[in-house]
Amino acid sequence: MHRRTLLAAALAGAVVTPALASGTARAADPGPSVTRNGTTTLDSQALFFVSYDGLVNNNSFQKNGLLTYKGYQYAVWYTADRNAVVGRRVLGGSTWSTVKVGHTLRYNDSHNVISMGVSKVDGRLHLNMDSHSDGFTYVKSAAGLMDNPAGLSWTASRFGAPQSTLDGLALTSQFTYPQFVATPDGKLQLSYRVAISGNGRNALAEYDGTKWTDLGEWSSATGTYTSEHGSSTARNMYLHGIDYDRNGRLHSFFTWREQNGAVMCNSGGITNHDTGYVYSDDRGRTWRNNAGTVVGVTGGSDKVSVTDAGLVVDPLNPDHSLMNQESQFTDSAGRPHAIISYVPGRFGQCTTNYVANRTANGRAFHVRRNAAGTWQKTEIPVPLNSSQRTKLILDKYDNAYAVFPFGRIAGASAASGYTDWKILFDGSGLNAFGEVVIDETRVAQDGVLSFMYQEKSTGTTPSALHVTDFRLPA
Repeated sequence: MHRRTLLAAALAGAVVTPALASGTARAADPGPSVTRNGTTTLDSQALFFVSYDGLVNNNSFQKNGLLTYKGYQYAVWYTADRNAVVGRRVLGGSTWSTVKVGHTLRYNDSHNVISMGVSKVDGRLHLNMDSHSDGFTYVKSAAGLMDNPAGLSWTASRFGAPQSTLDGLALTSQFTYPQFVATPDGKLQLSYRVAISGNGRNALAEYDGTKWTDLGEWSSATGTYTSEHGSSTARNMYLHGIDYDRNGRLHSFFTWREQNGAVMCNSGGITNHDTGYVYSDDRGRTWRNNAGTVVGVTGGSDKVSVTDAGLVVDPLNPDHSLMNQESQFTDSAGRPHAIISYVPGRFGQCTTNYVANRTANGRAFHVRRNAAGTWQKTEIPVPLNSSQRTKLILDKYDNAYAVFPFGRIAGASAASGYTDWKILFDGSGLNAFGEVVIDETRVAQDGVLSFMYQEKSTGTTPSALHVTDFRLPA
């Protein structure tokens, strides 16, 4: 979320589409519920500074800042002395073992998060960190470390030296937003942005257990976008996520950010517009719109562009402070769901300060493709009270859970067609700063919603970093 904002034209109002029955839930399935299991402390004095309205240890676009693999949970963060640390615990355990991986954070920039990934093909843990439109630092563990956590010691000697490349693959000098994605066949992909906000492209690299390969860029920064206020000829695609479903399809929701503020009604807004969707059935090599039409080829001359037809699943022009990099998930049938948020039109048709306006009047919406193949959107009746992002997960019954800033949790049942959203946990006792980092991998493994949050502080005074767990319906 960049403060050097460029923002513009908007939708006439918040459209709340009545949701239909999902077609997957049975009458006997339980609805959404959360039972708090407890909270553990990762670091009583974790690094704290606010930049771009967020924290470097708790930016929700991290993929993954928290993950679960073969009975252990892993977390990454920066300590008060700026050291990059990775911790692990037995699932459900109260004690975390930590290792410093040999890198210290360079700048007070909340974009410079640490992301983790696991390559199943060789059992390695991979870390990418400390990048915002510049170089990155990469660290990987010894082979097999993730496959035998109980039998292998958790020490710094299990990790290789920090690198400025992916084992010699340099990628780009303007690198941001590392997101690791485990492929269904055991490989590991790295999604990232090339270049800068408002003029950048998405790209993929892939690790096969032997080497990294640059697959290339797949989104375009070029083309003309015109709002009622003006035009822009450069932009970047911000991903709400990039995830494989159980059938091997790769899904990605996104929003566009324009470079030229002329598309906005007021310079205090943000130039994000439209919610789009693409998917790939060949491991991210070819991208298709919702109708199945090819709209881009990774590494090829035809890339996903703002001018491509059939990309937009929820139109919104830039006057409503639509948030980038929110959240997505797929249900048991492989259908895509997303959380988006903006200031609905009932609060006015022109935001003039995106932080203040989103905090005062922002709302989150659940967007999904239903069993009939059509898109539906439901407003979640919970004020954001924040400019920041909300995260989404689904449980094994396809009930949906939105984790709002400050750790508040709302839920909606699949049986209702996701029309019965209500608060399940109000965040009491957490004292969370804002965004939280979800363990997207744990829900399927033991039915627990687990998230990492940092306590509020001021200035650069360190504060406690925690993981809290909620049992979902069995």
